[in-house]
Amino acid sequence: MSIEFDNNLPIYLQIMNYIKRQIVTGTLKSGDKILSVRELAAELQINPNTIQRTFQELEREEIVETRRGLGRYVTSEESKIMGIKKEMAGELLDRFINGMQELGFAEQDIVSIVAEAVTEVPEPDQDRGVNHRE
Repeated sequence: MSIEFDNNLPIYLQIMNYIKRQIVTGTLKSGDKILSVRELAAELQINPNTIQRTFQELEREEIVETRRGLGRYVTSEESKIMGIKKEMAGELLDRFINGMQELGFAEQDIVSIVAEAVTEVPEPDQDRGVNHRE
């Protein structure tokens, strides 16, 4: 696993976003065990306290759950995962629409461009590498 960190955003938030993306894309599935604080800190070469903060926030959002003596697991609540997916989609759409408006496109033009593009884009490859534990 490698993340290119952005100096303008706290590292723990970037790791949270990375883990959320792994969950919504299916790289990490509902109920999967995730790496420990030490393992993830070593892999990303960052302070374990940063990973601990990341996990605390993910637990607060009920995206990750701790099972005492067993480790941390991705939530089994599909509604939570769908909520994350919708939130991420909304953020992508906001950035896209703002960018298109900056280019001078009107709402109807944006809709037409998207409709045309959707018919031309192939389905994504679902066979992705998995970086977690069973």
